[in-house]
Amino acid sequence: MAIGLDMEKLIWNESDFEKMGWHDCKIYALAFKDEDFELMLDIDYILKWVNPEGSKTHFKFWVAPATLVFRNVWDLKIDLESSLNLEIQDLHRENPRSPKNVNHVEESTEYDWKIETHNGEITFKSVGFKLYLRNDPVLLDTQKIEQKERGGISFEIMP
Repeated sequence: MAIGLDMEKLIWNESDFEKMGWHDCKIYALAFKDEDFELMLDIDYILKWVNPEGSKTHFKFWVAPATLVFRNVWDLKIDLESSLNLEIQDLHRENPRSPKNVNHVEESTEYDWKIETHNGEITFKSVGFKLYLRNDPVLLDTQKIEQKERGGISFEIMP
């Protein structure tokens, strides 16, 4: 879980992976930008879980609408049983190696990625990601922002 990430930072990437948490981040939509080999997800990113205070028993959450973009994606497999509620359980990165098209990309390392959800998984190969926060984080009693408040579905990469 992301306990205390820098809430001033607007763009995160694979170099931040070890300090980021993905548990319970709501996925609203997926998009494929095939001309750029990108997989895009519209999510609510939880920057911080706030421990209950005093006699309270429930966490609060600092949450921001975000666009998660994986670059140089290939070998994409989606295995989901949808109940129309999709949340990330965890994000896994393993098997570092040289990209298959190393002469055409800037990055020198590619990974096997797995987005584990409560409904199945999405797996693919990619050189990495960028997470773009589209608005300032808000403190909530829940782990997601209501559609109207977050501005609906969006794949914008800048606020």
